[in-house]
Amino acid sequence: MDIRPPYGYQDVVPLIKEHRVALRAERKIPSGFRNLNALPLSFTEFTVACRDYPIAFVGANTGSVIAMAVLGLERQQNLFATAEDDWDASVYLPAYVRRHPFCMTRVTVDGKERPERVACVEKSALSDSGEPMFDAKGEPLPAWEARRKLLFEFEADLARSEEMSRELGRHQLLESFSLQAQPNQGPPLAMTGMYRVSEQKLAELAPDDLKALLQKGILARVYAHLISLANFGRLLDRRAKQSQSA
Repeated sequence: MDIRPPYGYQDVVPLIKEHRVALRAERKIPSGFRNLNALPLSFTEFTVACRDYPIAFVGANTGSVIAMAVLGLERQQNLFATAEDDWDASVYLPAYVRRHPFCMTRVTVDGKERPERVACVEKSALSDSGEPMFDAKGEPLPAWEARRKLLFEFEADLARSEEMSRELGRHQLLESFSLQAQPNQGPPLAMTGMYRVSEQKLAELAPDDLKALLQKGILARVYAHLISLANFGRLLDRRAKQSQSA
């Protein structure tokens, strides 16, 4: 059996009833996340995440993109990580972070990927002194019930985000863009490999297709995404403040 850890995770194993898990404080950054400059974003999160993060579509081409909340302007840079390894308390905390150390992932058996997903846990979070997730009878405890709910709801919502990305690609609404900035100090910054919704192509979309996007809730996410792009400037300001503090 082969299990591939999700993006940002190190080594995961299927969660079993005997496991005890060392749970971190909600805004304490998982060790593998401190140097991530983007995180996958689920469908429901668009309307709240757009206030704090630029939302871009990232992938090899318009047919294989995923929505990401951008966290930094350089590789391995998370501008929302504090010196105390906490996530900045003034911004929205993505569900991708909140679900850690748990995740859902597919497993491969004899070279064939199984269709169902398996609840897993980061191996480094397992500890004899950690909290039990199940009681002696194998029944879920409140600590696991709350996290299981988040885990399964986020997984379903992430699938909706992926479906939205496919719809945008199918309607050829995505265009590539790059970011170039000149900080007050240091060399120029450049980010590539990102896609955004083209406002011109959106305006030219057939009325029936536009109505379908509206009814699916996709159009609202498109506007949230477009509004969020102004947050690239706020990332630059955040970077400058952190450089001054350092």
